[in-house]
Amino acid sequence: MTRLNPQTTPRHELRAEKARRNKEAALNAFIGKKAEIEGMLARLQGLSDDHFNAHPDEINWGHVGTLENYASLLKRITDSAFGEGEHAE
Repeated sequence: MTRLNPQTTPRHELRAEKARRNKEAALNAFIGKKAEIEGMLARLQGLSDDHFNAHPDEINWGHVGTLENYASLLKRITDSAFGEGEHAE
């Protein structure tokens, strides 16, 4: 990638190039965060598929409290993502 020479390039071209690089950096950061979220979701799905590492004969109220906490945290995320709960307009 060649960089524009600020001495010989008109300002509007310099601004346009800076905006293009900024947009490209934002897209790359977005894709990275999306991949990070997808990884977390896959891990959570795997844990859920394994009943959160709890055996049915060993379930107690502590397990329920743990899941209640997980559900509360996930509700905050889904409310924010879908404009629900305290994020509703």
